[in-house]
Amino acid sequence: MNNETAQPQADVIGWSGGQGVPVYKDYVVMIPQGKNGIQDLWLDLHPSTETRPQYYQSFLNGVEIFRLNYYGGNLAVPNNPQLQYHEGPLVNSSSISSSTISSKKRLAKIIGGSAGGLVMAFIIVCSLAFWIRVANERAKKKNKSPFRYFTMKEIKAATNNFDEGRIIGTGGFGVVYKGYIDGETTTVAVKRSNKAQGHNEFQSEIKTLSLLRHQNVVSLMGYCSDEQEMILVYEYMPKGTLFEHLHFSDEQQKMPLSWNQRLHICIGAAQGLCYLHTGMKFQIVHRDVKTSNILLDENWVAKIADFGLSKIDPTNGSTKVMGSIGYIDPEYCRLLKLTDKSDVYSFGVVLLEVLSAKFVVNYNSNDNEENEDAVSFVEWALNCYEKGDLENLIDPHLEGKITPASLAKFMEITQKCLAEQGLDRPSISQVLWSLELALELQIHGNSEDRKVISGNSDLTLGVEFSEIMMPIGR
Repeated sequence: MNNETAQPQADVIGWSGGQGVPVYKDYVVMIPQGKNGIQDLWLDLHPSTETRPQYYQSFLNGVEIFRLNYYGGNLAVPNNPQLQYHEGPLVNSSSISSSTISSKKRLAKIIGGSAGGLVMAFIIVCSLAFWIRVANERAKKKNKSPFRYFTMKEIKAATNNFDEGRIIGTGGFGVVYKGYIDGETTTVAVKRSNKAQGHNEFQSEIKTLSLLRHQNVVSLMGYCSDEQEMILVYEYMPKGTLFEHLHFSDEQQKMPLSWNQRLHICIGAAQGLCYLHTGMKFQIVHRDVKTSNILLDENWVAKIADFGLSKIDPTNGSTKVMGSIGYIDPEYCRLLKLTDKSDVYSFGVVLLEVLSAKFVVNYNSNDNEENEDAVSFVEWALNCYEKGDLENLIDPHLEGKITPASLAKFMEITQKCLAEQGLDRPSISQVLWSLELALELQIHGNSEDRKVISGNSDLTLGVEFSEIMMPIGR
């Protein structure tokens, strides 16, 4: 210290007994007061150059030097008795030469710069650690979901490794499997999305369903995003989709839906849409209302499903057109502005499909005798009604089973739903009220309702019901 040997062979690791263990040594160096109150202290230590111990080439991580007193007075205190005390010789400062003072100044600058650098590095590391922690907490909060997370192993076990025999639905969205979880005590529907859906739609559906709690909205039970898959696990709906019952009841040897059942299902679906539009602090527009997205539970309760295209709080700004061909609101396509009235239009198409049991998008070109092709289904159906061609419009299974008053009210609200301009369409709550009235007119229809309706009837149907209400055998 200051060019004087205080102790030979300063083996720090030998003193401490191992790496990373601090050691304390006491030496006293008298430093006279210099100009401007600044003096240098020069320090040099190294292990034995003869024995070359194990850590001879190691670097010293740090040294702390303590000031014991100010010039002119001794303020030293006794050493901590718990620390090992090593006696060291006193170094006489009178031997310090002018060259040594210069060397000490340089050393002080080096030590000061190094210490400052270490402090800055420490601050930077702490700051980075803090912000990384904040970012992770924000990410966890953002990704926090109230739904159960399923591993791919659990999903494969639930679906018997995606057994084709478990498939209960297919479409542009992907494939739906019937599955069993929790030791096969709970039946679920596992929707395995295809790559076309996209990660944004997948996240949108999870986000939207996390906000919804209603008896007419399908419940999401969990999800899986392992192995680049996008899988949603829903409550199982034993009765399938409204689409299947309208179009494949004969093929699947199922009893066709009665008019009362169809009205109940439409009312349930309208209640679900009413909840989305007005039941919360924010509005949700489904954007893909169609019969295949209306599911039926074991009690025939209708539930709105598939929220991959839904939009929360739609603004007046432009938005990319999304939906299903045949159901999309033409005004939405034309103006690129999404409102709740777009759902109302799509629901109007659903009402026509419920009444006619005809495909909105005609998959069978041979069944195009009545010109109900994909782009003109709505036009064709409304034209049939206006001309009184109810025989072609109404599902044959319903012939003679609908009261005129119920049909009139049903078609009245359907026509309003399909108005060209959204401002002319009713709200979904008004649609719900009209459907409930149509059901009441069906249930409580009296004998007068079943009489032949002439062209000048108060119901203004413009048709005669003799062939519909009391079909004649041919």
